[in-house]
Amino acid sequence: MDLNVNLGGLKMSTPVTTASGTFGYGTEYVDLLDYSKLGAVTVKGIRKDPWPGNAMPRHCEVPGGMVNAIGLQGPGVQPFIDHYIEHYCDTVKASLERRGYDAPVPPMIVNIWGGSIEEYAEVAKTLSDCSFANGDNPVVGAIECNVSCPNVKEGGHTFGQDPAVLARLVKAVRAATKLPLIVKLAPNVPDLKPYTAACEDNGADALALINTIPAMVIDINTRKPVLANRTGGLSGRCVHPVAVKCVYDAHRFSKLPILAMGGVYSWQDAVELMLAGATAVAVGTATFTSPAVAADVADGIAAYCEKNGFASVRELAGALSLF
Repeated sequence: MDLNVNLGGLKMSTPVTTASGTFGYGTEYVDLLDYSKLGAVTVKGIRKDPWPGNAMPRHCEVPGGMVNAIGLQGPGVQPFIDHYIEHYCDTVKASLERRGYDAPVPPMIVNIWGGSIEEYAEVAKTLSDCSFANGDNPVVGAIECNVSCPNVKEGGHTFGQDPAVLARLVKAVRAATKLPLIVKLAPNVPDLKPYTAACEDNGADALALINTIPAMVIDINTRKPVLANRTGGLSGRCVHPVAVKCVYDAHRFSKLPILAMGGVYSWQDAVELMLAGATAVAVGTATFTSPAVAADVADGIAAYCEKNGFASVRELAGALSLF
């Protein structure tokens, strides 16, 4: 089965990657899954300088998923380049060799964020200038912009809640890098259309949907929020129908390819998102309870395509049959 896809210029050997924030920096799950089944690995959010994240406790389980407020803890872009990328290549290559594969190391999709448009652009440019190679290709294969963080220079609003601000951000990052640019959109907006247009009109190569949904958990015995940050982001099985609807809408509104995520626990979940319009899918929260699930999803997609007469996995994108 032909599992190759092109996600806005990022060539992936399978349509499956990991979701930012759930797979560390790409090495934490080595030997727990077969990396040859991954078309890419998406790593934790990176900003210009080191960031401590939020105070503990910062995650809790809820029915159907979890709520987290990790706070985008990270080492900063230059330490990430200096200490993490080469380690990722060496560690994953060794893992593949132990499995008997002469397969390339999956490219990285680096999730970036910042407190200003200028910071986003600077981080993107720094990653673009990174010289680490993965065979004939750069290790950093694409940039994923997280637009759901506070915009310090715009009065505290998030970049993903204002189409005009989002347009300026995408335009600035596009000017700073030649890497494929994926913009990760928030689901909690009344209408995705102006946001997809802001991305498409200003140089984005692909969309990513969905980010977590704002949520809160209260301990009724202490009458206090469970998370130190008070609120967090909801992920897991419970958000899957929301993700399907958002991907379906974005596919109707935009010609950009879509990286879909949200409640992917099985190949059936992944196929559903692809039928709704996704080119590729990311596995996130499910990894915490089943580290090998992303590889299993890739196998399941291939089997589904073969069983249902698809010559290529690319034929799945938007193949929804409407009444």
